[in-house]
Amino acid sequence: MTDTPRIAAWFDILLDKKGSDLHLGVGYPPLGRIRGELVPLREEALTTDELESLLFEICSPEQKRQITEELDLDFAYGYGTKARFRANYFYRMTGIGAVFRTIPSKVLSLEDLKTPEVVRKMADRRSGLVLVTGPTGSGKSTTLAGMINHINKTRPAHVLTVEDPVEFVHESLKSQVTHREVGPHASSFATAIRSAGREDPNVILIGELRTNETMKLALQLASFGVLVFATVHTNSAPATIDRIINSFPADEQGQVRGMLAESLAGIVAQQLIKTADGKGRVAALEILVGSPAIAAMIREGKVFQIASKMQAGQNQGMQTLDMHLERLVKDDVILPEAALEKAQDKENFVKVIQRLKPDWQVPETLKA
Repeated sequence: MTDTPRIAAWFDILLDKKGSDLHLGVGYPPLGRIRGELVPLREEALTTDELESLLFEICSPEQKRQITEELDLDFAYGYGTKARFRANYFYRMTGIGAVFRTIPSKVLSLEDLKTPEVVRKMADRRSGLVLVTGPTGSGKSTTLAGMINHINKTRPAHVLTVEDPVEFVHESLKSQVTHREVGPHASSFATAIRSAGREDPNVILIGELRTNETMKLALQLASFGVLVFATVHTNSAPATIDRIINSFPADEQGQVRGMLAESLAGIVAQQLIKTADGKGRVAALEILVGSPAIAAMIREGKVFQIASKMQAGQNQGMQTLDMHLERLVKDDVILPEAALEKAQDKENFVKVIQRLKPDWQVPETLKA
């Protein structure tokens, strides 16, 4: 095995182009996701032999056994000091394939991310459940890493992360940061979270709440005086609350509503949108801050009222996604079309844009 694996050449090209993901599949050229678009990195397609040698060269024998027997493999790969990658190997019609997601070696601070003050206040809390939600690739991990980084720099706490795989690696500063990876360090998220309660943590980051068992454990820890951060794949704050409650059987939903109402500190739902100059992407955020009024709505099953509460709660730092999109369009950070694509109430948002930009023409595709 050479010191530098052959796949490093593709990592270098991806990093040089500031790409976020490298897609490798038999019968296709290597593709890089650059500023949100998939771009071929060469003309010739990858052959089975070439791709297998690229992928297996950086695998341990155990990982190779897992991908060939179980047909799926997730792991984190450290590329020297340049970057870390979250790797996913899988099989599809044409043969083996892989996607490498770049995890920057430098953890961006909340200031670097231009995150609103209210998000920092959530990180300053001593207990409760903070959920960061959004589709795949919307920057959830980056926002959470910024919040953990803020805690690590500002207070002596025991911070425990439970991830699959570990993404951002935090060096202990004021806090003691312990990283645990599902697979090498624990058999499942649930097992790791259960033992986490016995490891005297002040803060726990759970990579993803995938099952109602992990959701219940997270809610319990939050109610025991731990600050719990987690991600969920949903597109808005109200949808996140519904998703958690509806993942439980009907006879347990009342109890879960009560636990969620009591422990919810906040929800940050984010989308990444290409900037107007085409040079980068910006996060549009929907922010819900836990309060007695929000808790009452959750407890009474009136989640549909939460959006209007968020619109009225600007003095607490709350905002709907459409409110943030409106500001980004007004400040010319993003184009009206890009905002409209992500807007939740598209009909109303067309009127908002027409008010902000009287010369703007509604695209034909949206005149339905």
